[in-house]
Amino acid sequence: MNELFLETERLRLFKIDENNFAQLCLMHKDEDVMYAWEYIFSDEEVKNWISKNIEFYEKYNLGYFLALDKNKNQVVGQIGLMPDIINGQRFLETGYILKKEFWHNGYAYEGAKALIEYAFDVLQEKQVIAEIRPTNTASQKVAKKLGMKVIGDFVKIVHGKEMLHLIYSIEKAKLS
Repeated sequence: MNELFLETERLRLFKIDENNFAQLCLMHKDEDVMYAWEYIFSDEEVKNWISKNIEFYEKYNLGYFLALDKNKNQVVGQIGLMPDIINGQRFLETGYILKKEFWHNGYAYEGAKALIEYAFDVLQEKQVIAEIRPTNTASQKVAKKLGMKVIGDFVKIVHGKEMLHLIYSIEKAKLS
């Protein structure tokens, strides 16, 4: 069984491992789920995603976590908290990737809110960001509901392609 990282009212967030390959493929190979990334993952890329998250856990005790609905006992997606560097500045970023059958149920908000609270209360961070494509209105709605505001933008290379991302930010004590 995966290691439990955090629990919310409806969700359990577990550290990802190799046993989650099939569940992760369901998300990373779904064009609708990955539309903001503009590509779907190969099997090898899903394995690399798992390895990258395991490295993050070992180094930071952070990364993307498998989100399981406690009542339905179903994986709804992944919700994460991980370090990133943008233009030489260190940030802590939250992100969410949900299976489409679980969209619009508040899971991204609930999981991201819990991870942001963890960042503020446990890690003593003063700010958490989200990197969101301008076309990803669903993720923008989640960020806004969390109380995040756009503080800038940057170009990120994703799968060899330059992609504009908005930087949404929230500071401690402003979480909705």
